[in-house]
Amino acid sequence: MQPAAANDVQVTDPGTGSFDQLLEASRRDLTGYCYRMLGAASEAEDAVQETMIKAWSRQESFAGQSSLRTWLFRIAHNVCVDMLRSPQRRARPMDLGPSTRTADAVLGTPLMESVFVQPIPDERVIDTSGDPAVVAEARDTIRLAFVAALQHLPPLQRSVLILCEVLRWSAAEVATLLEVTTASVNSALQRARKTMAGYEPSASMPLEDPAHKDLLAKYLRAFEAYDMAALVSLLRDDVVLSMPPFNLWLRGPDDVRAWFVGEGRVCEGGRLLPLPVNGAGGFANYHLVEPGLWEAFALQVIETDGERIIGHHNFLYPDMFEAFGLPLVIDERDAQVADER
Repeated sequence: MQPAAANDVQVTDPGTGSFDQLLEASRRDLTGYCYRMLGAASEAEDAVQETMIKAWSRQESFAGQSSLRTWLFRIAHNVCVDMLRSPQRRARPMDLGPSTRTADAVLGTPLMESVFVQPIPDERVIDTSGDPAVVAEARDTIRLAFVAALQHLPPLQRSVLILCEVLRWSAAEVATLLEVTTASVNSALQRARKTMAGYEPSASMPLEDPAHKDLLAKYLRAFEAYDMAALVSLLRDDVVLSMPPFNLWLRGPDDVRAWFVGEGRVCEGGRLLPLPVNGAGGFANYHLVEPGLWEAFALQVIETDGERIIGHHNFLYPDMFEAFGLPLVIDERDAQVADER
């Protein structure tokens, strides 16, 4: 859980044209910090945008008095703290109540988007082109369970844990950023670690591992063929199925299968597009509308231990597809007509 820290860039003349470039070069690291703090891609983007605006408006007062990294992260931290003043803590459906048996499963009324931890593409928050071991560690810090666990921490502890444990800042650097003592940082870090220990996520297999890739390929084939026997064979005995914005969640292969052959049968005939998301294998799920036409339906986060699927999380927010750079429809009708001719 210790990816390499960003370079400590110094800026002595923010009035030059390079200031914009330096701000933009910091966007991914800032987005990663804000996402872990806030638990939602949309809020992270808003926080980073506000940080950029504030940084630009204050560039004359900066004048290289500290590192650009410290200065920007201080602004981002304050923006996030302001956004966290709401008493609502983002969570996963599994954090809101017990699982439901499929026989009793009713989706009910969708809850507000702000209730749930939301997904984010890997490349928006981490460098996926580096050393595989470092990338694997970075992915662990954006897994849904880890981000949800962070939401249990008060803002100061959350920030300290992210900066020290994830971004590998020293306690002295964090103290400078937060304008507190080093002793206060170490104390907050100790308390944060103790809380996080109670939410330790299960071990995961790196995406680059051949066994993981093979498992995801089998899942894709089984889901698109709607072969429930094949799909269930890929599930671990304690697999969890969730479907935000609904708080309903199911546990175990039998209930997952019953859901997909029951109310979830609307997924039959669907198409999946691979999508690295939240450090796990993911897919954009498109529902079949008519032969050759599929519409955006859900973003899937498929968590595995390398041998079996342990989490099947479906975010039923088709309006998020465009923000993920995904098409809203897959239209192959013209191609099918051509084939018929």
